[in-house]
Amino acid sequence: MITKRERLERLGKTRLFSDLSGNDLRHIVDVSGMQTYDEGETVIRQGESGVGFQLILDGEAKVVRNGRTLAKLGPDDFFGEMALIDEGPRSATIVAASPLTTLNIASWDFRPLVKRRPEMAWKLLVHLTGRLREEQTSRDELRA
Repeated sequence: MITKRERLERLGKTRLFSDLSGNDLRHIVDVSGMQTYDEGETVIRQGESGVGFQLILDGEAKVVRNGRTLAKLGPDDFFGEMALIDEGPRSATIVAASPLTTLNIASWDFRPLVKRRPEMAWKLLVHLTGRLREEQTSRDELRA
């Protein structure tokens, strides 16, 4: 069993949450849950509405877009950060490549925390802007 302390430490090591205070991280872990998936089980499906973020605690998953495997994810990798903000459609399917355990944060639990803690929102905006810039640079390199 993964302890609350370990979940707190691992969440704090992710790029998305690494700049948050210990107090902010504790609040996030308090509203989080854990989920397990069997090998081969679909975790999220491309095109469906997203409702939150997942951090892989144990196991591996594969990222599939339009039927093509794009990447493998393992412990401490995460997905669904955009869904914390807009609940928009998932950009890829995530399938458990082995038994998988994730830490889950639902948008409806996360949103009130951010509203009460504007400094948390700012740090997340900085991170998401960085991700957008990386994606833009990657696309520009492919076009060149």
